[in-house]
Amino acid sequence: MASSKEYLNFVLEQLSDLEGITYKAMMGEYILYYRGKIMGGIYDDRLLVKPVKSAVFLMPTAIYELPYEGAKEMLLVDNIDSKEFLTELFNVMYDELPAPKKKK
Repeated sequence: MASSKEYLNFVLEQLSDLEGITYKAMMGEYILYYRGKIMGGIYDDRLLVKPVKSAVFLMPTAIYELPYEGAKEMLLVDNIDSKEFLTELFNVMYDELPAPKKKK
């Protein structure tokens, strides 16, 4: 099942306090970037983020889910109604994630 544009727009609105949020559509789903770094994505109308230490710390009871068959597990963000929480989550995750690879 592909994710809806409405769900994407809701998540983007919740992240609107952050500068540099972008997304890329990919096979009916959406990859989310913050200042060039991949944070996670929207898969089957679920917000999933990479399971870095800071995300696990902020969401200790979060469920690990597969975004799609054959992928690595990611953390399900169930508190998407809180702009403050999502802003904090993306900010604390940012420093832990690798810089984007340079294209040749």
